[in-house]
Amino acid sequence: MSRVAKQAVAIPQGVEVSVQADAISVKGALGALELPQNALVKVESVDGKLSFSPVDESREANAMSGTIRQLVNNMVNGVSKGFEKKLSLIGVGYKASASGNKLNLAVGFSHPVNIEMPAGITVATPTPTEVVIKGADRQRVGQIASEVRAVRPPEPYKGKGIRYADEKVVIKETKKK
Repeated sequence: MSRVAKQAVAIPQGVEVSVQADAISVKGALGALELPQNALVKVESVDGKLSFSPVDESREANAMSGTIRQLVNNMVNGVSKGFEKKLSLIGVGYKASASGNKLNLAVGFSHPVNIEMPAGITVATPTPTEVVIKGADRQRVGQIASEVRAVRPPEPYKGKGIRYADEKVVIKETKKK
């Protein structure tokens, strides 16, 4: 059995999990998420904990049991605490501003870049050079942060661009004659 799947997922106070034949749905203070049920994994709810086990001894079922367990754990954490990604803008004149569900970036182009946030994702700019993306779905928060970073990824010579707050950019040495 998968090492990850051996650990049960504890359901915190205020989170409601329902397991049907076709989907696992999780509801909490920050929203509701749903995951399609996999035929290779058996999910059981016992006194406030979810346990996951493979249906048979195949390698695919073993791997999928750990995957489904981690996805459900991320859903439970997302609807109770939420996930966030921080981005920082490095460069002269680079700034960001959030208004409602839109992010406006001025990152050295001749035009501003406007990015529309999907439902369930919120964006904030505590300072003009910081962007904080929050949401309940871990995958969507990471995907949106990646799309914002892709507008102007950090370049290797001066380090200018949009980077994750904890990202280290290795600066290359300039060409010499």
